[in-house]
Amino acid sequence: MSSLPARPAGRLWPRWGMRPVTRISLGLTALLISLLLVADLVLGVVPGHGQYERMLRKRVAENLAVQLTSLLQSGDHAALGKTIQQVLARNAEVRSISVHRHDGALVMQRGELPSLAERSQQQASDLNHLRVPILAGRQLWGEVEMTFVPLASGGLRQWLAQPGVQLLVVLGLGGFLLSHAYLSRAMQYLNPSATIPDRVRRAYDNLTEGLLILDQQARIVLANAAFRRMHPAAQVDLNGQPIQSLRWLLNGRDEGQPEVPPWERTLHSAENVTDEVLRLPRPGEPDLHLLVTSAPVVDDRGKVRGCMVSFNDETALHRSHADLRQALAEVEHAKAEVDAKNQELQRLASRDPMTGCYNRRAFFEAAEVAFEAARAAHSGLCCIMSDIDHFKSFNDTYGHAVGDQVIQVVARALTGGIRPTDILCRYGGEEFCIVLPGSTPAVAAEVAERLRAEIESHAQSAIRGTQVRRITSSFGVASLLTGAKTLKELIDHADQALYRSKESGRNRVTVHERELA
Repeated sequence: MSSLPARPAGRLWPRWGMRPVTRISLGLTALLISLLLVADLVLGVVPGHGQYERMLRKRVAENLAVQLTSLLQSGDHAALGKTIQQVLARNAEVRSISVHRHDGALVMQRGELPSLAERSQQQASDLNHLRVPILAGRQLWGEVEMTFVPLASGGLRQWLAQPGVQLLVVLGLGGFLLSHAYLSRAMQYLNPSATIPDRVRRAYDNLTEGLLILDQQARIVLANAAFRRMHPAAQVDLNGQPIQSLRWLLNGRDEGQPEVPPWERTLHSAENVTDEVLRLPRPGEPDLHLLVTSAPVVDDRGKVRGCMVSFNDETALHRSHADLRQALAEVEHAKAEVDAKNQELQRLASRDPMTGCYNRRAFFEAAEVAFEAARAAHSGLCCIMSDIDHFKSFNDTYGHAVGDQVIQVVARALTGGIRPTDILCRYGGEEFCIVLPGSTPAVAAEVAERLRAEIESHAQSAIRGTQVRRITSSFGVASLLTGAKTLKELIDHADQALYRSKESGRNRVTVHERELA
């Protein structure tokens, strides 16, 4: 887009602020009038001063001569005078009419007689005095002499009343208006102030990003090849079209963006707009994700002459981000599955598969931590050992399947009767061990008694498929206060108390004797 050049130094007259269309229209009108004047000079096509009036007056005189010829031949002088009088009455410009024979004899005269000075100047026809011959066959009979009112000379109104002047005014004004209207329409496509050379267009076509150049009226001056490839509707000649007509482009703007497009903000306020997101739907193809940048084009005086709008295609990057987000989501999902499987593996590795309680390896890892913490804090910690009474008889009498159910029912009763912080382990086949951090011997004995009663009351009815005899368990309780130095020693104390419960008749709770002492 070309900018207005600066006024050269030393120029006395300022540049007129006319649009190119106005200047071209004035030039075409001047050429038209000049051509008409040359044609008049050579061919005389424009009537000159008095020529039109001369033709009219000559035509009146010739028509009168034709009428008078027939009347003179008939000798009807009364009709002749009447006809002349009617001509004088109808034509205010006619002063007098005279009929003379060829020898100069006056036949008839009507109207105002000219003065002697005027008659001395009326020897030949002029604009105010006409002589028309009257023929009798092929011979001259005489002539009709007509005197007209002299034409007014000078004055603007009289000058403007001339047909030639009126013709020039009409052609000049009408030619200017028609040229201006036609060129205003044509300049939408051929604007000399926005013309871009073909070499520049070809250079812009080599760019990978779409590019539009707009004039002050937001009309497209240039659309490079990358922009035309963005949408099927853009693969036509866009030069001269207003950008508002590209509905497919305007419909790609999201609701959260400003209502005014970036190019309009640039044209109105010379604002630089950068990286505005535009999603461009395309029929039958994936959407384009574009970053729009708009920059003003100004002249030497800082006036906005248009703007340049670039469309950077971020579709591939957007697709890569979407694929990356999907991959990350899949990785997170896989990680969650791996964590779940690891937790499951850890649970399987640390739990007894039949009862869900800790196995011995996991139990000692957790119990050792609790034991050392209790010793360091000088707090209470108790251990409960439990064994199912006469368990072997369940296997022998009802089978191993029922024996397994008995172990599971007892394990559920023990799990439901302790705290989440307590540690439960299937210590042997039918033997269980519980560590109660922060517990006193009295509380531990109370817990053991409650567990014993729960098993005695409900374990029998929980067996499915067969009716078994009553299920009971014996318990032994030991505390850290008995002087145990290690976890194993504490478990041994609880196991000794369990053994005394077995010797004392089973289905009871026994606390380690040294703790009582």
